[in-house]
Amino acid sequence: MENDKQKKINLKINKSRIIVVFILLFSFILALFCYPLMPERMASHWNIKGEVNGYMSKFWGVFLIPIISLFSLLIFLLIPKIDPLKTNIEKFRKYFDGFIVIFLLFLFYVFLLTILWNFGFEFNMNRFLLPAFGILFYYCGILIENSKRNWFIGIRTPWTMSNEKVWEKTHRLGGKLFKIAALIVLIGIIFPNYAFYFALIPAISFALYAVVYSYFVYRKETRNR
Repeated sequence: MENDKQKKINLKINKSRIIVVFILLFSFILALFCYPLMPERMASHWNIKGEVNGYMSKFWGVFLIPIISLFSLLIFLLIPKIDPLKTNIEKFRKYFDGFIVIFLLFLFYVFLLTILWNFGFEFNMNRFLLPAFGILFYYCGILIENSKRNWFIGIRTPWTMSNEKVWEKTHRLGGKLFKIAALIVLIGIIFPNYAFYFALIPAISFALYAVVYSYFVYRKETRNR
């Protein structure tokens, strides 16, 4: 029974790896195809109102995100190998691999929007980015809820790393908060000029709250010993 379960986990891991390799290859193929068609100075940064306020050379404008995606993937693949608590990562590996897929899809979506804008399609960048942020935040909530104690993934404070119960309670709350943040992000679609705040403020506020919460849970747990 245990072998069957492990086989299913390994199959999901293999599927995830195939997907991320495909995303990377497609990103670089698209970059090579679009490179001759792009302007010498590409729009690469937008302010909180969705207006262009930053440019890059053509090479970096086209290849920066695919390169970031490649290095991100290498880091993600390295984490389960170097973490001293790597056995715990294996317990939620399917959620971690799912996050890698979601994160690379997020970067690819940003890359696609950048290419389309520089092709001459004008739209409110912030409004188009918000659904992607919503999906990313929601899956972060799923990952956080299911993560076990480790040194790289999750809400790592001195108190969560010192106590298993504090880790579990903090991550149950943190997962819920990030899912709520995802819903708040989607509301920002209605207010495109303030969309940036709908993504940034909930993410920072909820993350800080989870850190403070972990401290008080730790005090309560250690007091009850």
